[in-house]
Amino acid sequence: MTTKTLAPLNAEYLRTHTTIAPDATALPVRIVQFGEGGFLRGFVDWMIDRLNRKGLFNGSITVVQPIARGMIDVLNTQGGLYTHLMRGMETGEIVERRVIVGSIRNGLNPYTDFAGYLALAHNPDLRFIVSNTTEAGIATNPEDKLDAQPAISFPGKLTQLLFERYKTFHGDPAKGFVLLPCELIDRNGDNLKRTVLETATKWNLDAAFIEWIEKHNIFTNTLVDRIVTGYPRDEAEALWREAGYTDNLYNTSELFHLWVIEGPEELANELPLPAAGFNVIFAPSIKPYRDRKVRILNGAHTVSVLAGYLAGKNLVGENMDDAALSSFTGKAILEEVIPGLTLPPHNLSSKELHSYANAVFERFRNPYIKHALLSISLNSVSKYKARVLPSVKEYIAHKGTVPRRLAFGLAALIAFYRGTVIRDGALIGSRNGTEYLIKDDLSILEAFAALWAEYDGTATGAEKLVTSVLGKAEWWGKDLNSLPGFHAAVTADLYTILTDGVYAALAKL
Repeated sequence: MTTKTLAPLNAEYLRTHTTIAPDATALPVRIVQFGEGGFLRGFVDWMIDRLNRKGLFNGSITVVQPIARGMIDVLNTQGGLYTHLMRGMETGEIVERRVIVGSIRNGLNPYTDFAGYLALAHNPDLRFIVSNTTEAGIATNPEDKLDAQPAISFPGKLTQLLFERYKTFHGDPAKGFVLLPCELIDRNGDNLKRTVLETATKWNLDAAFIEWIEKHNIFTNTLVDRIVTGYPRDEAEALWREAGYTDNLYNTSELFHLWVIEGPEELANELPLPAAGFNVIFAPSIKPYRDRKVRILNGAHTVSVLAGYLAGKNLVGENMDDAALSSFTGKAILEEVIPGLTLPPHNLSSKELHSYANAVFERFRNPYIKHALLSISLNSVSKYKARVLPSVKEYIAHKGTVPRRLAFGLAALIAFYRGTVIRDGALIGSRNGTEYLIKDDLSILEAFAALWAEYDGTATGAEKLVTSVLGKAEWWGKDLNSLPGFHAAVTADLYTILTDGVYAALAKL
């Protein structure tokens, strides 16, 4: 069967295959979603589809296109339907799960139908607003105006919708929204609320409206975690033939998902995601879970990828398939990072942290995700400071000794940043005679270039180099030479990496 003979996935297909997905047109719109991209479709929309299948939500989604160019026309052509394929490692086995998602009722482009956009606010069933407008989306624009059709920025568009809601229901406290921003910035809900209030104030809107925003709308801070790999361009036709229909919105992701929502406990009754079996946590604070993700998942990347690249690897999966590198990564997290997370102020349980870490290691082994080490290497100095250094400090404070693998991670960073030539804003490194690009803040690259130009290949030279790098308080927030034993550990590891290679240095650990 060729793709030319396949029927397209759309509302007509659903009418003849009624069991494949819920009919979103039969459900009231309870969610407005800003963003039609792969992440929200592989995360929130997938969850709402399953809630509806379990009879726990009874609501559909209208997707709003947040920028002038987007995929709303394609979404409407398919009647809001698309396939979502989840695949990866689970308890050591490759697992695939596929579902046709039917939670989206329609898409709306406010640039071509602004009246329809404002009319969303008139819907008494509407309760939730979800967004993923990229990290830069939660920002005001000085050119935004109340009478623009629509406002330029996402906070501007949202303020227009909130003001229409306020006017339509005369400031009814029960008609406020629950906002669930999924943008990857810290305190995303607080930042979204701040930008909306700034916009409303700038537009000289009623003080009573501003009070309604503050008192009767819940801006939650959220932490989202799932790798959504999106449209499988290289596999699409084969997947279409396997499914028996064409799907221009086919979406793929890993199996793992996590959504932590900081807000009132009663939200779990309105949006019963935990009851449906999702890895969704409603918590009074997302900080412990953010600490967990940054220290374990992001920390594992930062402490291991540069060593892996110097050892000849190119992908995260290759690192995890290598016995020495995999063992190094596992012990760094399980023995040197997790102990600190069980202590104040984190107070997370050891059992829960080990379970999360094991899930992370399986994610790293996912053969369907080609995560390049060089991509992760971007801005490694600031990443080490944010993701690894807090664990180093906690370990030394509570154990009285140096966390050897976390120290090794910094030695690998220094070795990776070896270069003396800066070209087009990147420091040029060399691995086995082949150039690679080291990308970071220009002042950091210039400092490394100067330090490596002075290196004479001796143990004394390595010690001097480490002293200079650790002494950059502007990079690390303090002089790391003051950490007991840290300088000696990093120096020993760096010199072994430079003289004998990564594997010899790992063996000494």
